[in-house]
Amino acid sequence: MREYTEKKETCGTICLKYLLFIFNFFFWLAGGAVMAVGTWTLAEKSDYISLLSSSTYSATAYILVVAGVVVMVTGILGCCATFKERRNLLRVYFILLLCIFLLEIIAGILAYIYYQQLSMELKQNLKNTMTQKYRKEGEESVTSAVDKLQQEFKCCGSNNYTDWADSLWIKSPEANGRKVPDSCCKTITDLCGRRDHPSNIYKESGCITKLENFIQEHLKIIGAVGISIACVQIFGMIFTCCLYKSLKPEPY
Repeated sequence: MREYTEKKETCGTICLKYLLFIFNFFFWLAGGAVMAVGTWTLAEKSDYISLLSSSTYSATAYILVVAGVVVMVTGILGCCATFKERRNLLRVYFILLLCIFLLEIIAGILAYIYYQQLSMELKQNLKNTMTQKYRKEGEESVTSAVDKLQQEFKCCGSNNYTDWADSLWIKSPEANGRKVPDSCCKTITDLCGRRDHPSNIYKESGCITKLENFIQEHLKIIGAVGISIACVQIFGMIFTCCLYKSLKPEPY
């Protein structure tokens, strides 16, 4: 009876080892995906971050990058802890899993909260940012973001092209008689912003709704990735606890 029990425990331990190894393999791949989403948000879509008054959007992306790196390192540690059957390594592994779990839950919650607040923030700040900071010295990132926004989304101004009448730059001699920036033009040529006819500029299309939809889509991706990976980690923590209990205490 005793031999049967030991054999049964050994088979259970072996099954747990392989389950945890498989989990760690996919967990390592997931870490790469999480890091890629965070990096992609910061690298490819960071132009519009300067148009936001809150740093929540970029904070969620940074959290994902950090979580992704830690996940990949943790996945390797998990494989070592599993095959060496070291309870102390499994303890460290479990703590790291828990920390990553919390990081990704935080990223998901931040993305959700900011998703709800985004519309109000843009209504309150986007027009002011565009009209007060465009072409201002030291605000090159805002200028670049505004030009890219208007060209990429085929829009002009926050609500519409009339917003540019309040622009400090448009009112200055540097504008050379432009009524809107050249990036409002359907076909950009030098000084094309002097003519605000519908055939020349995106006259009726404001940028605020298009930017809001764009950022909300990315917040959905960030939130979904963070929450999804966090849910998967629950299984990893369960497997780790079961394997930890099945191993004999290490001699001191």
